[in-house]
Order: sequence, then C-alpha cells, then structure tokens
Amino acid sequence: MPRITVNERPLEFDMDGATPLLWALRDAANLTGTKYGCGNGDCGACMVLVDGEALRSCLITLDEAEGRYITTIEGLSRDRSHPVQQALVAEGAIQCGFCTPGIAIAAAALLRKTVAPTDDEVRAAIPNLCRCGVYPRLVRAVQRAGRVMARRETISAAPAPGIDPADAAREVPAMAAPAGE
Repeated sequence: MPRITVNERPLEFDMDGATPLLWALRDAANLTGTKYGCGNGDCGACMVLVDGEALRSCLITLDEAEGRYITTIEGLSRDRSHPVQQALVAEGAIQCGFCTPGIAIAAAALLRKTVAPTDDEVRAAIPNLCRCGVYPRLVRAVQRAGRVMARRETISAAPAPGIDPADAAREVPAMAAPAGE
C-alpha cells in the first residue's frame, strides 16, 4: 500500500499503485480541490506540489508518489490566507474557479523560487489552461503575491470561508448582504 504525506499528514492508500495520484486524492482522501480537467497533463487543473515542485497529479501514479510530500490546494492554506490566494482574489484573476486551484499551486511553486518573477517567468511557470481568460490579471496577481511574500506590500484579506453574509459585507465594503439580512 503506497504511503504518502499529504498536506503534512501521513496517509496510506489501499489502492492499486498504478492509480493516478489525482484519483487517490479526490476519491480516497476526499481532497476535491484538485480538479480533473483533461486527464492527460495538458490543462494543469490537477496541479499539486510534489516535494515542492508543481506537477500534474493525473500523470503521477501512487507508486511514483510513494514516500513523497504532496501539497494540495487544501494544504496551501485552509483559510485562504496564502498570498497567492489573496492576490488572485484582489486582482480579479478568478472567474469560474475550476482552474484556480492548479494555478494557485503553480504560482506558489514559482514564488518559492523567486518572489519577483518577470512576466515571462510567470507565463512559463503557469502553463495552466483557463477558459475564462484571466491571463493578464494572473500575471499581475502572481507578481503581487510575490511582493506580499517579500513584505513589500499587503493585501486586505478576503473573508474567511463560511462567514455570515452580513459580516462579510462589513469586512469587505464591495460586498452587500442579501436583502432581508
């Protein structure tokens, strides 16, 4: 049975070692933030960190992941406080959200190497496909996240998950509570 550390938790998978890591994460570990997009490594929706490197989990088997450290979008930050997550929201670089987890993972891997990436470095490090076309905002968001990580800039935090709409409206002035609350 393959043993892998996922989001800092050691896990043992009672699955065939030829199973793609993507399906082990989604089906066995219930970590559904990692998305299935194409299944052949083209789209990047299934990107996870493997020993700190952004890799497509649809192309890695459980046997290949044996003994490695995996970080999914859930492990990047449970409360959405990671600078990449904050910058993606602040720059409006999220549309439908399907590709966002893979993009955030790829951006986090890039920013571990350099907190001041050039436009070309961002484009090269984040090959993910986005049907909504957030690419120009994406470059700005990754560079902004780098400035936050370097402590040259701050971002007003987005509301925590599960926050009451009225509280969210008070914390983020651009939001409004639904009528009647």
